[in-house]
Order: sequence, then C-alpha cells, then structure tokens
Amino acid sequence: MPDPITLDVTGTIRMDDGPALLVLDERLNGHDTFLSGSLELGIGDRLPVKILTFDHVTVLHPASTASLPEGAWSGRLHLRHGLRARSIPDDLATAAIRRGRRIGALDEAEARYAVTFLGEAASAPIRAARIDVIVNALPAIAGGSR
Repeated sequence: MPDPITLDVTGTIRMDDGPALLVLDERLNGHDTFLSGSLELGIGDRLPVKILTFDHVTVLHPASTASLPEGAWSGRLHLRHGLRARSIPDDLATAAIRRGRRIGALDEAEARYAVTFLGEAASAPIRAARIDVIVNALPAIAGGSR
C-alpha cells in the first residue's frame, strides 16, 4: 500500500439541483476515480470525501455539506491511498507477452483503469485472477497465440 499523502488544493463549490460538489481548479493526476480521502478546510476537522477524477476535472463529493464554505475555497486533501501507479506493472506486461496479447492496445483511460483494478487486489490469488481478466480482454498480437 502506498504511503498516505497530503495535497494543497483549491476549487469552487458547485450547488445545482443535486448534492454540493467541490470542483478542483486543477485535475488530480495519479489519483483515480472513486477514491476516498478527507478534506481539511482551514484548521481542524477533516471532511470525508469521495474523489471523482474524470478526463479533465476532479470533483470531491463530501459526505456532509454542513461546514462547506461558499464560492472559492482552499484546503488540504489527505489521501490515505497515496499516489496510484500510472504505468503497466511488470506482472501484467509479462502475462500479456506470454499469452501473445497486445498490452499497448489499451488507451490511457483503459490502462489507468486496469492499473487501478490490479492495485486494489487484496491478495496474490485475486491479483492473478485480475491479471487473467485483463489479458483475456486484450487483442492478440498479429501472428501470436490466443
């Protein structure tokens, strides 16, 4: 498990018809969709948040809206998960090569999802099963085995 990290973040509050969302001024790179963390606004309490990172924006979905500021805000985002790996791990790349599959066929979003999926495996057997699922979904290398 990666070491926890803390990031200084800024953003704005978005309150439409749905729940209040905290839209970050800059997309978080290396932090994937649906991670949890906590946001410290000012000094004191940490507000639990879900982190939703899309193609061009990161949004924090707070567990409670009781102590949210209005308009622009700044704070410290605490991620117990640390930074997520962004490169294809060796065991996945090796399994793809061994089975004649093209790991390079994954686009950036698919690769990010695959790496996150593997990183959340709680044991070696689960990781191996997840590698198998990913490799099975890859296209065969031209002239390679299936």
